[in-house]
Amino acid sequence: MLYHLLYDYWGHLPGFSLFQFISFRTIAATLTALVISFLVGPWMIRRLTRFNIGQTVREEGPESHLPKTGTPTMGGALILVALLGPTLLWADLTNPYVWVVTLATAAFGLLGLFDDYLKLTEQDPKGLGAGTKFGGQLVVATAAAVGMYLVANDPADTALSLPFIKELLIPLGWVYIPLAILVVVGASNAVNLTDGLDGLAIFPALMIAFGLGIFAYVTGHAGFADYLNIPHVIGAGEMAVICGALIGAGLGFLWFNAYPAQVFMGDVGALALGATIGLVAVVARQEIELVIMGGIFVVETLSVMIQVASYRLRGKRVFRMAPLHHHFELQGWPEPRIVVRFWIVTVILVLIALSTLKIR
Repeated sequence: MLYHLLYDYWGHLPGFSLFQFISFRTIAATLTALVISFLVGPWMIRRLTRFNIGQTVREEGPESHLPKTGTPTMGGALILVALLGPTLLWADLTNPYVWVVTLATAAFGLLGLFDDYLKLTEQDPKGLGAGTKFGGQLVVATAAAVGMYLVANDPADTALSLPFIKELLIPLGWVYIPLAILVVVGASNAVNLTDGLDGLAIFPALMIAFGLGIFAYVTGHAGFADYLNIPHVIGAGEMAVICGALIGAGLGFLWFNAYPAQVFMGDVGALALGATIGLVAVVARQEIELVIMGGIFVVETLSVMIQVASYRLRGKRVFRMAPLHHHFELQGWPEPRIVVRFWIVTVILVLIALSTLKIR
């Protein structure tokens, strides 16, 4: 909105030409999201507390989590407001990718909101049934994948890019759609599974957004894409603005979610966060880089899959509890130690992924 107002109509005046640059608008989106978080956060926490919108802790979870019962949840609504608002303010709204990602993010957020609502009203930590939740995710992800496929301008826009290998793109054709669905739904659920400790999920998510923002920027820039031997996707650069908004929203939420948390994000935040980074990775053609950067999310998800498979096939558990962060908790690791070490690993993985830009 501001992009069109301040550049399209005022761009001929000194200083207003800045608004044409994605880099400037990305920084502006980050700061705007951060300000919104700081302004709205305390008010939202008071409202959630006033209406007794508190966390319901699973009985089978670690005993150390029982004192967290009643901590305000559904704080992910703050993330959504701080993410979507600046995106609409600073992104180029004529870009179809912006609308696909924005609408899909909002839809995942609404799905999570309904899940959180059921958990509160029914006092059942399970909320929506697994099948219903997964079905809703599939519907939204499919609509987004088809939308991105239809607006693709070039075969490279739907090809798979491989890190470490120069000038190799694997044409996907219609296979792009199921791959996009897998990435978006997988990322959404992975963040949701990881969101079990104070600050554990939000910092890795915003660090991945930082990495993806750089990938999106160079992918959308013809000169940089050619120099770095990565696919050039027209319009992908605007994803950097969305990533900037996500970073600001994430930092603002972390202010209130750091140990001991004043508020939890709930499914409304976790499902939307994961979907957003998955969608941006698909637009920027960096699905494999997302797997590298999101290694913590991948390992957390795999720990659940391994635990379930082992128990069903052998009647034995591999971990003391899944996801993996609960295993470390039961081994006696303090919660802040687990969280900070997971953060450090994520920073390392993001740096490794970014290094592939020159290794190709």
